[in-house]
Amino acid sequence: MQPPLPPGHRKDESAMNAAPPPNRAVGVIACLIAATLWGTTGTAASFAPDVPAIAIGAAAMGIGGLLQALIALSGLRANFGLLAQNRQLLILGAVAVAIYPLAFYASMRLAGVTIGTVISIGSAPAISALIEYRIEGNRLTRRWAIGAVIGIFGMAVLAMAEAGHEDIAPNVPLGIALGLLAGTTYALYSWSARQLMQRGVPSRAAMGATFGLGGLLLMPVLLVTGAPFLDSLTNLAVGTYMALVPMFLGYIAFGMALSRIASSQATTISLFEPVVAAMLAVLIVGERLPPLGWLGVSMIIACLFWTQLPVPRRRQTIPLR
Repeated sequence: MQPPLPPGHRKDESAMNAAPPPNRAVGVIACLIAATLWGTTGTAASFAPDVPAIAIGAAAMGIGGLLQALIALSGLRANFGLLAQNRQLLILGAVAVAIYPLAFYASMRLAGVTIGTVISIGSAPAISALIEYRIEGNRLTRRWAIGAVIGIFGMAVLAMAEAGHEDIAPNVPLGIALGLLAGTTYALYSWSARQLMQRGVPSRAAMGATFGLGGLLLMPVLLVTGAPFLDSLTNLAVGTYMALVPMFLGYIAFGMALSRIASSQATTISLFEPVVAAMLAVLIVGERLPPLGWLGVSMIIACLFWTQLPVPRRRQTIPLR
């Protein structure tokens, strides 16, 4: 028999239309914090242009993942048997964790910070919803579907506003392909970590096991490609920041979110990340965002309000077919 679902989880996604219980509200806030921290990665990486993208990804997610495992060490020991019983889920999530940063940072280098972030994060909600629908049989509300469409369309508008800058986007098609791979792996490790929590593994232990194993897989990549981090204090500071703040602290917040809300909802809320990335690119990096770009930002924010604010009555749920 499957263990009871964690507090705050509701199998029927139509309950998302009701007023959010405290646990769900905490999950939404935690996910917004994570998305905000993740949104700083592209700007931070721009300060170390001579460090290969795969080295940045390996350092950020690899070291950050090992730190996740370190703080969850007691929980990992206590739940070792349960993790071993669900090793297929754990391995799936760890492999996805290892692939994600390599694809994500390479996508930003090839297609630009904004487009790379937009494609990587924007494709995840639809992929996550498909995973939940096909594997778990979950039903998603019409309200969620409309909100996701608004958000994805907003990110498409934001990407179009940033297109045509070959100096910062040398290979947009390949960057988009890698962004789709990043979005797929993001959805996979979010879903697998959520599944571990639903099967009785505490949030910290589930995240520590998934990201710790994924971090171990990334260590050979870091050893082979990470020498440029030692070339300057700036490069070293960028690598340290990426590992400690967006990856370590960000994924602590994301684990809190996944223990309270569905992975499809969490990936939808994470659409806030490209908004943060675009804002920082304008304010710090010096990129200019045209009016079309601000329209895209407005649509993404509208998506967040549409999908998260409660409505006074429940609506019929429909499957995404």
